[in-house]
Amino acid sequence: MSTYTTIGIGAMLPAATLYEFIAEEAEGCSLGKPESLQIDAATANKKIIIFAVPGAFTPTCSSQHVPGFLEHYAALKEKGVDEIWCLSVNDPFVMGAWGRDLSVGTKIRMIGDGSGEFTKKVGLEFDLVANGLGVRSQRYAMVVENGQVTALNVEAPGQFKVSDAASVLKLL
Repeated sequence: MSTYTTIGIGAMLPAATLYEFIAEEAEGCSLGKPESLQIDAATANKKIIIFAVPGAFTPTCSSQHVPGFLEHYAALKEKGVDEIWCLSVNDPFVMGAWGRDLSVGTKIRMIGDGSGEFTKKVGLEFDLVANGLGVRSQRYAMVVENGQVTALNVEAPGQFKVSDAASVLKLL
């Protein structure tokens, strides 16, 4: 389905615009509207973990994936991680509401890829149209340093074994 090859280790992230709903006032961020996030600028000179989920408010994502990154937040920061992003093919309002529901605060940036632009460009989309869910992201975790992928774990469909926070810690 993708016109791109699945991104791999050593590749630079593609240019794309993602969106984040800011629920708490911070320097340079306005409240009440989605803020755009340009991949190249947002990843420059940073070590970022991007973990992607098929959908906000879904069972495994809500009960295990996001909570695991909250639980291991301090250990990930000790390994030099600047930011942790949770990415889903959902709109930024949904991602913001999900983040509030899970009490992520400022520990995890809840990023919406509503049109699937980034997800398609990295070749990690997952067609769930037959199940009434549209095109989503595969479940994965990647480590990105200054825009370059340095580690990538992609889950097999229906699995949750290699993209969890404990597995990412082993990659760092």
